Amino acid sequence: MPGYSGSRDQYLTRLRRIEGQVRGVQRMVTEEEYCIDVLTQISAIQSALDSVALGLLQDHMNHCVVDAAKKSDEDGREKIEEATRAIARLVKS
Repeated sequence: MPGYSGSRDQYLTRLRRIEGQVRGVQRMVTEEEYCIDVLTQISAIQSALDSVALGLLQDHMNHCVVDAAKKSDEDGREKIEEATRAIARLVKS
């Protein structure tokens, strides 16, 4: 069971809101709205996605990594490496 299971509904609500924002940006482009206004909305979407990603990462660390570390040092190290790779991908984007 994923670490975010307890917050699943909250994540889905936030992702639906982000989806609506993306549709709004599509509409703005279709209607040829001012470039800076479109960029402002894109920035808001990126921030919202970053917030979701950080929440998922925190849930992963608190649940999956902690559970693995309780099983064995090796399992804990593997989960930490996995989380480190995920953080590296987030930082690159």
